[in-house]
Amino acid sequence: MKHFKKITSLLLSVLLILSLVGCSNSKSDKNTSTEKSNPPQNEIKDSHYPVTIETYNFKKEPIKLTFDKAPEKVFAVYQNSIETLLALGLEDKIVAAAGLDHPVKEEYKAAFEKINYLKEFTPSKETVVMSEPDFIVGWYSLFKDKNLGDVSYWNDNGTNTYISLNSGISIEKTIDNEITDILNLGKIFNVEDKAQALVNKITESVENTANSVKNKDKQNTLVVEFFDDKISTYGANTLAGDMITKLGANLLNPEGNSIGKEDLITLNPDCIFVVYMDRGDENIPQQEVDKILKDESLQTLSAIKNKRVYPISLGEMYSSGIRTIDGINTFSEGLYGTLGK
Repeated sequence: MKHFKKITSLLLSVLLILSLVGCSNSKSDKNTSTEKSNPPQNEIKDSHYPVTIETYNFKKEPIKLTFDKAPEKVFAVYQNSIETLLALGLEDKIVAAAGLDHPVKEEYKAAFEKINYLKEFTPSKETVVMSEPDFIVGWYSLFKDKNLGDVSYWNDNGTNTYISLNSGISIEKTIDNEITDILNLGKIFNVEDKAQALVNKITESVENTANSVKNKDKQNTLVVEFFDDKISTYGANTLAGDMITKLGANLLNPEGNSIGKEDLITLNPDCIFVVYMDRGDENIPQQEVDKILKDESLQTLSAIKNKRVYPISLGEMYSSGIRTIDGINTFSEGLYGTLGK
């Protein structure tokens, strides 16, 4: 009997040990399972990235750049670059900005006050290097040798770049290119919903404006810019030309070369748009228009007689970005409305 009790006691001890080992293994398995399903926070990757974008070098060759995450230190140069980033709510990402031809739009002024805006209109390579950006967005001319140098220098040193398509890359400069730029920036920063909303607004405005003037009399127009004594015209392949064509008007001098005053008199457009860059001086638009209006040799022009010479800002019709709607509206009012009267 005593022998039986000893055996029973021994068996109970063995069962207890096995039970404890089983519990231990179960907890271990549970912990391992939890660790696999909930990796450490620093190992969690954003499913949006990596993102590969096509952009260009200074030779106008397409290149593909990959973004493993959203840029954190952006150097933005020129009007559309700065304002598009502000419209996408990315002001906190801008380490420095430069090159505004016009004050930022009223709705983005509060956001603009948060960024470091430089006095240098076109920043030097040294200035940009000191800012240690991980992304540079700007115009084609920014990457000339005398400015920042080709994008390969920056890309090879870990800084991605993006050049606005209508700033000198594309032969055909169109509203569609402006849309592509906005959507690409949306992908780069993982704010595609905001970018699409901006694009939808632009597309709807362009379509509505174009439809509203379909039955209007066809207008002959000219878009000019003064460079000293030269009169430069914007041709059919420019963004201004694309906007005017979409509005059903006839763009004179579609080749877009420089003309003299005699040529202007011969062309005799129904209305003339004069391009300006005010850089904060509100007198500039009228001063540019007066170069035609007050020129005694041009008083036979129908556009002068009918008071149809209008200012248009460079930012509205050259790499216009979010100002594309403003450009379409300015051209539409001048061609078919009462702007300036």
